[in-house]
Amino acid sequence: MLSVEQFFGFLLAASLITLAPGPDNLMVLGIGMSKGRREGIAFGLGCALGCLSHTLLAVVGVSALIASSVEAFTVLKICGGLYLVWLGINALRSAGGASIRGDGGDRKTPGALFLKGILANVINPKVILFFLSFLPQFVVPANGSVTLQMAMLGILFTLQAAVIFGLLGYFSGAVGQWVNASPRVGVALDRLTGVIFVGLGLRLMASR
Repeated sequence: MLSVEQFFGFLLAASLITLAPGPDNLMVLGIGMSKGRREGIAFGLGCALGCLSHTLLAVVGVSALIASSVEAFTVLKICGGLYLVWLGINALRSAGGASIRGDGGDRKTPGALFLKGILANVINPKVILFFLSFLPQFVVPANGSVTLQMAMLGILFTLQAAVIFGLLGYFSGAVGQWVNASPRVGVALDRLTGVIFVGLGLRLMASR
């Protein structure tokens, strides 16, 4: 089971990362602004649900490494830490200035956009790498099954993403206009995300 510290520490980090300007939440806002609230919510929920596939891959992959070799798991942690640090440095160097543009393409039903959101997330290799790097560092072996903890963390990430993406879709018009009118918001979120990624990456590499 997850401890209180694990739960809230992971939830805070996951929420900040989900809120930082990125392809998924910018697409949710864009679709919500151009097609409507229901469509934005549907696409956002699809993106969030796609995280479960990455959770499964992370759980199976990390569990297999732990079972086969402690050294291999250590290598994974170091590589994952370096990847998070690299993401953090890129976010710190980013010029920001994210803008929301409406998607003026053909009209799709909420169901079709929901499936599109799932597919867009599932086939993104960067999300797979992120989950392999992000989830293990919040696992505490002393708290019980590593596999169960990884699964619970992945489900928690999915749930918070569903809430945030759903709210972004619902309030897409107001939020999109605010982000477009306030480019410094995107820069500030990029900087905050960069600090989080670098800190988590260093923590992961230093952990035993």
